[in-house]
Amino acid sequence: MKVKHAKIIRRLGWIAFVIYLIFLIYFMFFAEGFGRVNSQNREYSYNIVPFREIKRFIRYSNLLGGKAVLINLVGNVVGFMPIGFIPPIITKRCRSICFMTLLGLECSLLIEISQLIFKVGSFDVDDLILNTLGAAAGYLVFAICNLLRRKYYG
Repeated sequence: MKVKHAKIIRRLGWIAFVIYLIFLIYFMFFAEGFGRVNSQNREYSYNIVPFREIKRFIRYSNLLGGKAVLINLVGNVVGFMPIGFIPPIITKRCRSICFMTLLGLECSLLIEISQLIFKVGSFDVDDLILNTLGAAAGYLVFAICNLLRRKYYG
């Protein structure tokens, strides 16, 4: 890839990443449709048992509705895919599945702890698992796209 073209791609990557982070912060802390409620007089809400909420969503999917299951399970994975996909576009230092998976875990942990502290949403270890899987999946999509780009475009 030519240097000028690579520079443009990196700049577009930065712009996409900033826009993504703005949307992520909005949905994690302010979007009422995603279980966010007024934090005044609200108890701390948390789940530290792995797979408890995932099993609950699957077990009670008929009662909860497909939309709730889709938002909680698939949404957490898909919502974190840009964490694994965009940084490797911006810099070559992020081109490792281990690094990007760990970055996804760290970002998710930061969000979950913030939600617990500010009583917005809940701290859920299942969200950590799903978000981390999303970051890893995002990196795999990047790696496949990069491999195909190199194969067909040099």
